[in-house]
Amino acid sequence: MNEINPLLRRGLTQRRDFLKLMGLGVVGMAAAACGVEGQGGKQNVTQSEVEKYWAGKAKNGRLNWANWVGYMEDDRATLKGFTAKTGIEVTYKEVINENAEWFGKIDAPLRAGQSIGFDMMVMTNGLQLEQARQLGYLVPLDHSKLPNFAANVDPALKDPSYDPGNTFTVPYTSGITGIAYNTKYVKEPITKWADLLNPKYKGKIGMMGDSQELGNVGLFLIGVDPEKSTPDDWRKAADKLREQRPLVRKYYTQDYIEAVTKGDVWITMAWSGDVFSLAGPEVRFAIPEEGGTLWTDNLCIPSTAENPVDALELMNYLYDPRVNATLTEFINYITPVPSAKGFIVEDAAAAKGEDKELLESLVTSPLVFPTAADMAKLRRYRTLTQEEKEIYQSVFTPVPQGS
Repeated sequence: MNEINPLLRRGLTQRRDFLKLMGLGVVGMAAAACGVEGQGGKQNVTQSEVEKYWAGKAKNGRLNWANWVGYMEDDRATLKGFTAKTGIEVTYKEVINENAEWFGKIDAPLRAGQSIGFDMMVMTNGLQLEQARQLGYLVPLDHSKLPNFAANVDPALKDPSYDPGNTFTVPYTSGITGIAYNTKYVKEPITKWADLLNPKYKGKIGMMGDSQELGNVGLFLIGVDPEKSTPDDWRKAADKLREQRPLVRKYYTQDYIEAVTKGDVWITMAWSGDVFSLAGPEVRFAIPEEGGTLWTDNLCIPSTAENPVDALELMNYLYDPRVNATLTEFINYITPVPSAKGFIVEDAAAAKGEDKELLESLVTSPLVFPTAADMAKLRRYRTLTQEEKEIYQSVFTPVPQGS
């Protein structure tokens, strides 16, 4: 992998750790569910309910967007282009650092039917997004107003298990959880999760500490598809991870990429975009044979949005391939718009020097444009009921804690 220009090191590590507070988040979510009994079960939305929500709503010429750090160009070129085309002014704030923390901020006002100050937000699929969906905190999308999504979205990212029919969400960008390893110390190819249990790497293995990521690896290790797993599978997976624990140097949150680059660990669980944008040239990324985790950061509209029509128009705009290409050139994660690649190729051809090299590396990177074979190996997190969440947490949370 080529050395990445420091200009691309955009503080994306602040984007990680989206489940660091997951244990606290689940407790809060359980309380919230008890406090709004009868408002859940929002996964089944009829067309008439969609039409009822959007009836009479009009464009207001403004919207407020909450996003993660590092997910928009520094000069906000995409947003300026949107305003020039539509007249809609966008107030954009990088106020999301992790899902649990964000959910904790928006839970009480949304439960009370109060504004959170934003018309659009980005949430990663997982426990918090599922809770928001179940509690009725998200607006059902009017797909008749999203023609660019229908025409350009990657079929592999459409109709996900966590939001059938993209009823409440559309993908903003995606990433892969796999294995990063430092070739200065690891000389053989890394091809499977079982390599993280190799005694020769004792004390030089890194794992992620959050329960969903760790749980998925445990399930891969015992040959179970996480999306189809059961509580019995979770217990067996946790036992497998406990077997590995004496080999692990550290269970990381968001500082693993520096550790593997420096050689503090030689092999570690990793996110694909971190390896592309932040790792040194000696670090490689592998999607294990058993499967990797595909996660997605999703655009959604909170139920108390004051400008939902404007938000929907921005969603549609972001699925224009030309627009999405510019975003992908900055974000360096998997785009939901495969046809954006052609525009990045054009930009690379027109660029010079270092910019040309960076764009060419982006176009050819399987971390940004995975092959069909790689995508076929990817699985998502299990969509959990409230009861299952509590069981899942009780099974996997103790593993990195040493119990």
